[in-house]
Amino acid sequence: MPTADGQIIDSHCHAWRYWPYQPPVPDPESRGLVEQLLFEMDQNGVAQATIVCARIDHNPDNNDYIAESVRRHPNRLYQLADVDCSWTDTYHAAGAARRLIETVERYHPVGFTHYVKSNDDGSWYLSDDGLAFLSVAAERRLIASFAIPPRLQTVLRQLAERFPSVPFLCHHMGTARAAEPPPYPLFKEILASARLPNIFVKMSGFHYVSRQAWEYPFADCEWIVRGLYEHFGPDRLCWGSDYPVVRRAMTYQHALEAFRTHCEYIPEDHRRQILGGNLRRLLDQTSTAHSDR
Repeated sequence: MPTADGQIIDSHCHAWRYWPYQPPVPDPESRGLVEQLLFEMDQNGVAQATIVCARIDHNPDNNDYIAESVRRHPNRLYQLADVDCSWTDTYHAAGAARRLIETVERYHPVGFTHYVKSNDDGSWYLSDDGLAFLSVAAERRLIASFAIPPRLQTVLRQLAERFPSVPFLCHHMGTARAAEPPPYPLFKEILASARLPNIFVKMSGFHYVSRQAWEYPFADCEWIVRGLYEHFGPDRLCWGSDYPVVRRAMTYQHALEAFRTHCEYIPEDHRRQILGGNLRRLLDQTSTAHSDR
């Protein structure tokens, strides 16, 4: 179990009271439960996880569920609360800063997650409302976990420059795609963000990045992983499983080994950092929410 203190920390996973996705599954009331996540973590030597909340279908109370789960498992789990994500009716509505403050004061998360609409032009983030929203993140020392299309990396860089104390974590390799044709303009936008020291990338979502979701160990993703490693270095990449959504393509173990075993060109000490050390550092440096545990 890697990191400086020997721990693997999952940077990107979920849990729900009721399975939110289609097609239907035979066990919707148990498939997404936090107990399933903890079982998989135990089986694979993963010490801790940051749970990315998502108040999607059947789960309007996901922030409450995860906060309750964190209280029950304070040494294992951290919460990234859903605040104004793309599926909410408050997405880019007035008062975002106030809603972020209310969320922090109610749940005491280590950060928040924000899913961006695919057709978003990015202008809201640089508006008075958007800047006030990020100002709260800076003041409260929150991790900002962003699901953002590569074309908005230019906006993200402006935010990272304006709020240098906020660590921005980009989901799923920055949503790069192995199928992108040369000269890879979208991937180059992600790589350009490496010049900002507070932009991080989650090494998660091999099944999204690959041309085929089930093609473990995802050899067609190697050039993307190499590019991210070469540009962001070993200090700003964080491994994540995307459990339980990843079950549609592979197991939790596959999600771990796709990076730990099959990225052997990354030195072992650097893999340890990516598997947990980097996220441990962010958790220690950011929100004081977990100091109450």
